[in-house]
Amino acid sequence: MDSASLRRYSRHLLMPEVGLQGQERLQAARVLCVGVGGLASPLLLYLAAAGIGRLGLVDDDRVELSNLQRQTLFTTSDIGRRKVEAARERLLALNPTISIDAYPVRLMAENARDLVRPYDCVVDGSDLFSTRYLVNDACILEHKPNVFAAIFRFQAQVTVFAATGQPCYRCLYPSPPPAQTVPSCAEGGVLGAIAGLAGLWQATETCKLLLGIGDSLQGRLLCLDALAATHRDLTILPDPDCVLCGAGATRRQVLDDIPERPEDGFVSASEMQVRPADFFATLASGVRLLDVREPHEAVLGLYPDSLHIPLSQLDARLSELDLQTTYLVACRLGQRSRLACERLHAAGLRRVLHLQGGLLAVAALEEQLALF
Repeated sequence: MDSASLRRYSRHLLMPEVGLQGQERLQAARVLCVGVGGLASPLLLYLAAAGIGRLGLVDDDRVELSNLQRQTLFTTSDIGRRKVEAARERLLALNPTISIDAYPVRLMAENARDLVRPYDCVVDGSDLFSTRYLVNDACILEHKPNVFAAIFRFQAQVTVFAATGQPCYRCLYPSPPPAQTVPSCAEGGVLGAIAGLAGLWQATETCKLLLGIGDSLQGRLLCLDALAATHRDLTILPDPDCVLCGAGATRRQVLDDIPERPEDGFVSASEMQVRPADFFATLASGVRLLDVREPHEAVLGLYPDSLHIPLSQLDARLSELDLQTTYLVACRLGQRSRLACERLHAAGLRRVLHLQGGLLAVAALEEQLALF
């Protein structure tokens, strides 16, 4: 280790749990981060600062304005850039002595094991159930530890799914909940600082794993509630019937068999789609907007002459709808509004249109037009 490195990592070298040998282990380590967003922002900054020798970044997304509330890796000038490229530039500016592999792809069944294989440890910073199962399965099959976290509003969960001998993600959640029952952070919101809190826990657990020190969160689920300022530590037991890690495990490959929250999810075939670009023209033709966002979302503003009935109240307020009126049903992202369309169809309303991408897509389009 040269003199510059000795100065850079001097605070690590002073710790008996790390020392020179431990720092050299960190510098020889390889860590893959799946998802470069809110969780990954503090996680990657601290792993890079700690001198992790090689970081792999997997994300096919680009930076958007709405990311900046919690994804502190990025700045306003990064909007429109690929996340992995913007993150790589920021991390190398922090520590130019490390190596960074940028993968501007989506982790899928076809590439999951190939992406995971070269690394010592995987950190799951994704926000889709489908991706979490793919990460879990690839890690178990490739014998890699998986440092996991999930966030929603004021809450966070953190654990470590070990490569062998400990429960995996499927032991905790054998199957995902129906797509329409669990809102994502993009729909339900998240306090930006919660992403920072959970990401820092992931960074700490990752360093402990690589150094071989301390008590890991393996077999334990740390549940944080920032609003109540409380935490719980729950035991996760291996599932003997788990299809992936149980005694009679039958799965030997990564399969993309978990339904995510698809663009075409749970809509009847009779539903008619309206593109964000046609939103205002559709309303101008006499169609009325039916806004099914929840009250805490509607505080951001309602469109004039729209009818606001939150999805949670829709069944009880069907009598407020006119059978002779054509409604354009919209929510924030275009997912819960699909469930609303399904309920309306079941109730006998046929004059129903659906806004693709939700009101956020309309706002984004307006923002783009304002730039020209």
